[in-house]
Amino acid sequence: MVTHILIIANWNKPESHPLAAEISRYIISKGLICSISITSDDVRDLIVPPGTDLAISLGGDGTVLYCARFLHDLGIPIMAVNLGTFGYITEVGKDEWKEELELFLAGKTKLSRRLMIRVEVVRQGRKVFQCHGLNEMVVTSSGISKVVNLSVNMDGVFGGIFRADGIIVATPTGSTGYSLAAGGPILDAGLSDLIVTPVCPFTLSNRPLVVDGETEISLEVLPKQRTGLMLTVDGQQNFPLHEGDVITVEKARSKALIVSSGKRSYIEVIREKLHWSRGGFHA
Repeated sequence: MVTHILIIANWNKPESHPLAAEISRYIISKGLICSISITSDDVRDLIVPPGTDLAISLGGDGTVLYCARFLHDLGIPIMAVNLGTFGYITEVGKDEWKEELELFLAGKTKLSRRLMIRVEVVRQGRKVFQCHGLNEMVVTSSGISKVVNLSVNMDGVFGGIFRADGIIVATPTGSTGYSLAAGGPILDAGLSDLIVTPVCPFTLSNRPLVVDGETEISLEVLPKQRTGLMLTVDGQQNFPLHEGDVITVEKARSKALIVSSGKRSYIEVIREKLHWSRGGFHA
């Protein structure tokens, strides 16, 4: 039974201000508890009230990534309301929230269970960074020279040395993001696999690789780099890397729960975003 709903609004989007107030009034009118939390350039941490049963995200895909980072291990579903053009994750339109909320309260919606990744950095035998992500982890140059040198291992098996502009480890949810732009495949969002995608590899034989989600992927920053390196998770969490650092990526113990819209399927969203209906093909 739902009793407490948390609205998480991207305050950088002006349209989220009146919409958050409107949704809050509606929730309260139904005899439920409602809290509002804002995220902006100045507000980074999310405080989740005890007893929260549902989070309503107001923003775009980036707002959902922010919410997933704080909510996945709490088992709180996220209803992602898009305030712009439809994203790959935000399936609910800003004029559809009331209908979708009623369906959720009636137990008539489905939850999409999205794989999350856990990323750790070990430096000289000591863990110096840890975070979670819904989309991807990226290691790239932070300097003028772009090419970085990384050793890749999978479940302790040496996978090779990659010279590239960077390496992406993406989830199925993140397969439609940076990994796709770098030539990686699109995976169904419900899968539990991981994608290793080199960015502009120096050797053309270095191709994207899909591995089982149980695989532990480790990247070592090799000596004699000609540039600084940066680790970025979901485009929101950054950590500068040193030579000798080992970055470990594996699936998280819990998954992000996304409320699926009854209006459109994952394939329909991809078809619309990638314009697959054009060029003589009409669905």
